Amino acid sequence: MTYRKRVKHYHEPGHLHELTFSCYQRKSMLTNDSWLEILATTLDAAAKAEVFDLVAFVFMPEHVHLLVFPRSPQPSFGSFLAQVKQPFSRMIKEVLTTSGSQLLEKLMIQERPGKTCFRFWQAGGGYDRNIFTLDAITASIDYIHNNPVQRRLCENATDWKWSSARYYLLEPPRQQFRGLPHIHGLPRGSVS
Repeated sequence: MTYRKRVKHYHEPGHLHELTFSCYQRKSMLTNDSWLEILATTLDAAAKAEVFDLVAFVFMPEHVHLLVFPRSPQPSFGSFLAQVKQPFSRMIKEVLTTSGSQLLEKLMIQERPGKTCFRFWQAGGGYDRNIFTLDAITASIDYIHNNPVQRRLCENATDWKWSSARYYLLEPPRQQFRGLPHIHGLPRGSVS
């Protein structure tokens, strides 16, 4: 029996949450624009269903960073993440099956004798950090946006298509590439 990391989510009203989750075995599988558009769509649907505002994000080749603000007094982070990851995984499995991709075989994992499953995402809840001061919110947004620059995937944060950097950093503000998830921006009254 394998150990599965569990993330405990603690929510206080007014707190934002920095969420991170990774592809299976940290494989660089988030490099296809059409797949990333599917991820953006599932993220929008999950945010709407679970009443979360998306404050900032970046889709990296092997992981995702989100900064979210739950609008519900008792948010379900597990349900939110499941509604992002599960529909996306099902759609990608269908794409791989239809195309006969060899990647499908690499992502079929034996969970126990006689049971295999498709695994796009690393098992477990990922990472969750409560953020509630203006300095921490600013640092989180900067960290998220500078991830591709730190990895030398682009020169400037605004060059990376799959992030909210253009929303915050370009004049006039809120310019984005098409196909990205909806950015709600910083919520009013979210800073203690």
